[in-house]
Amino acid sequence: MVILKSSSELEYMRKAGAIVKEVLSGLYDIIKPGVTTKTIDKYVYDTIISRSATPSFKNYRGFSGSACVSINEVVVHGIPGENVLKNGDIISVDVGAYKDGFHGDAARIYPVGEISDKASKLIDVTKESFFKGIEKAEVGGRLLDISHAIQTYVEENGFNVIRDYYGHGIGRELHEDPAIPNYGKPNRGTRLRAGMVLAIEPMVVEGSYEVETLDDGWTVVTKDRGLAAHYENTVAITHNGPEILTN
Repeated sequence: MVILKSSSELEYMRKAGAIVKEVLSGLYDIIKPGVTTKTIDKYVYDTIISRSATPSFKNYRGFSGSACVSINEVVVHGIPGENVLKNGDIISVDVGAYKDGFHGDAARIYPVGEISDKASKLIDVTKESFFKGIEKAEVGGRLLDISHAIQTYVEENGFNVIRDYYGHGIGRELHEDPAIPNYGKPNRGTRLRAGMVLAIEPMVVEGSYEVETLDDGWTVVTKDRGLAAHYENTVAITHNGPEILTN
């Protein structure tokens, strides 16, 4: 069941979203060669706690980190630890904050030092595909209009979207209805209504979209070990167009 948010509930979600935005913005000064993913996770935890909020991911279904930290071929759900970032890596960091009963959720992709032209293009296309998607996030539209726009842009640029993991509704729960694929045919799916809040999150890969989960039960990697990138924002559907709550 899709849960519509009231104007007062959206105000709470803006506050949670602002914390997520602050955390992700601050990571640009932290992510560099030689830094461990544990250091990134500690920064995420400390910053969220300092804003009288709670990391949404910490202990969620047993996940140990405060952020999902995914390097190179890791698509999503990378577990923070002793991995050391190297020059040329790309890293996606997914962060959630829970404050006053509501969640905010977003992800960004960061270059580590000097990266290849193809990695740079992958980052740019992944980010831009999100914005292509929300051009369709209008009251009266269909959910898969968003999905189709993301897929079309990604594939026109020579990359692929992941098929096994979706975006999601968000609010009092981190994951709510509806599920939001990054592929599909237009003019299908749930009708978009004012008050819907969606975590729209393109997951884009340079090669095959086939994935597998490592033995830790969390880390999702590309089967061909090609590069992956993940970009996400929490978006409210309003009569005035989409409002990004985490950007």
